Amino acid sequence: MVWNRHGDGRNVNAGEIVLPEERLSWGRTIGFGMQHVVAMFGATFLVPILTGFPPSTTLFFSGLGTIIFLLFTRNRLPSYLGSSFAFIAPMAAASTQGGPGAALAGIIITGALLAIIGLIVHAAGSAWIDKLMPPVVAGAIVALIGFNLASAAKDNFAKSPLTALVTLTAVILSAVLFKGLLGRLSIAIGVLVGYIAAVIQGEVDFTKVHEAAWIGLPEFTHPEFSVEHLPLYIMFLPVVLALIAENVGHVKGVGQLLNRDLTPLTGRALAADGISTVISGFFGGSPTTTYGENIGVMAATRVFSTAAYWVAAFTAILLGMCPKIGAIIFTIPPGVLGGVTTALYGLIGIIGVRMWVENKVDFGRPKNQLTAAVALIMGIADFTLTFGNLTFGGIIMGTVAAIVVYHLMNVIARVRGTDTVSEEPEIVAP
Repeated sequence: MVWNRHGDGRNVNAGEIVLPEERLSWGRTIGFGMQHVVAMFGATFLVPILTGFPPSTTLFFSGLGTIIFLLFTRNRLPSYLGSSFAFIAPMAAASTQGGPGAALAGIIITGALLAIIGLIVHAAGSAWIDKLMPPVVAGAIVALIGFNLASAAKDNFAKSPLTALVTLTAVILSAVLFKGLLGRLSIAIGVLVGYIAAVIQGEVDFTKVHEAAWIGLPEFTHPEFSVEHLPLYIMFLPVVLALIAENVGHVKGVGQLLNRDLTPLTGRALAADGISTVISGFFGGSPTTTYGENIGVMAATRVFSTAAYWVAAFTAILLGMCPKIGAIIFTIPPGVLGGVTTALYGLIGIIGVRMWVENKVDFGRPKNQLTAAVALIMGIADFTLTFGNLTFGGIIMGTVAAIVVYHLMNVIARVRGTDTVSEEPEIVAP
């Protein structure tokens, strides 16, 4: 909790970076912390809106989760834990079939499993993860989770096409019109522009905003565990693999920017994210994950100080204790969500594609071609398989297919000598 002052505390010279154990003056550190709040905010509040969970609760526990992450990684791995989009499909399905309590139970089970995997990685190392999920598999799993949500984006888009089109256009244009931090906030800018358009068209109801208090605890709800909901819980399990890929990629990505080997912190990062998700789930918040948006802010500012993330965490907690902010977020109409998620869900899918590109996955090899092809089709078309009371949707089917197809083809190809034997590269963050 003690940071060394970087230089004069005011400037960062060319070619230098502010390391995690350093900080600038507290005034500047608070400013950078606020930047991280702005960067994560646009995506973090969308998950509770799309799944019907309280936004204020999500903000509160994203801040608390970030503190847990910083403590677990001993202030050596800068990161903000925002809402995870990988959970949207199973959360929505579980809420519809078993209510919010069932969805929260699924979140807790997933978080607990991730925490256990984190402890295993901390004790045994992360090499086995690279073997289980080489880049072609990890990329396919992340991509199919995003593309699986395409129909949800379409449904919201259709409810108010004009507002959705204005929102989507604003997202696209702001990504190229603005430089620096604003350019990285295209999602937030798109939501703001779309929201204004919706207000003008009379699509926003401010009744609950007027009724909400300025200060108060967020709305807490609790999980409901039941054997009857076992099929719903199973839907969440593939998300663990996506979270592993995201966290491993985050550790490697930040390590590359810092020119440090942060691999020994992988287990701690996974465990922290898992525990954060468990705690959030017990009180009605959205599940968490490391955020690429904040890596972008660090890369742009060259400030990697974990002190800024402590500021961001406490700011999010304070925002979570303002019910009026949560009420405002809840007024965002379907048209705006349809426009922004058309871009956002597609971008989640493209993150998986970037994993393939940046890890130089060779799609001339049949095992890579078919791993990606089968997994994506199953995920996008939402293949469903039912065994009694158990239903396996597109995300589960695609995830299992990616792992099974790759390893089955890999073993046969090695035995038969039909594929060049080479080591798969490690996952690199997009």
